[in-house]
Amino acid sequence: MKILIVDDDPLVRQSLKLLLEKESDIEVSGLAADGQEAIDQCEKMRPDVVLMDIRMPNMDGIESTKQLKQQWQKLQIMMLTTFKDEQNIRLAIKAGAEGYLLKSTPVENMAQQIRALMAGSSVLDADVLQQIMEPDVRDNLDELTERENDIAAAIAQGLSNKEISEQLYLSVGTVRNTLSVILDKLELRDRTQLAIYYWKRGDN
Repeated sequence: MKILIVDDDPLVRQSLKLLLEKESDIEVSGLAADGQEAIDQCEKMRPDVVLMDIRMPNMDGIESTKQLKQQWQKLQIMMLTTFKDEQNIRLAIKAGAEGYLLKSTPVENMAQQIRALMAGSSVLDADVLQQIMEPDVRDNLDELTERENDIAAAIAQGLSNKEISEQLYLSVGTVRNTLSVILDKLELRDRTQLAIYYWKRGDN
């Protein structure tokens, strides 16, 4: 089983390589420092599994995952990160990742999870699973107008006010004012809270 390790920290890359190669059925075929390097390495190495960090320079892990899955649908991608916030989890899964593990996972368990991934299972760390299964008692998106829902969805995708204005053919001022109305209706503080709330609803 060939694995590509993608992380912007060289110490993390080398440590994971040394630890995983102790497993008789695992070969680390490449190392990459960002999402674009991951795409380049996959072109050359054609690994079975990619261990993908999320926050990296040049191209992050979520965008890289999206592009890799478009080119190689059968490639298995495991997000391996310190971040367990719900927005990153949902964005990673939406991009096509089959697994999401935290870097605190013992390497023995990591190897087992990689094997499970290759066998066709989706793999989520227990803490991660709790994050996305946690119920949300608020159910107020139904109170939003169609335009407000469109803007909330765009914010959940990480778009800026300018990008939303271009996508929805609205002025930046209208987007900004509508965002204020949305936050008031949902009793949220800022666009980050709105994005997290939107993903918790799971309506997308």
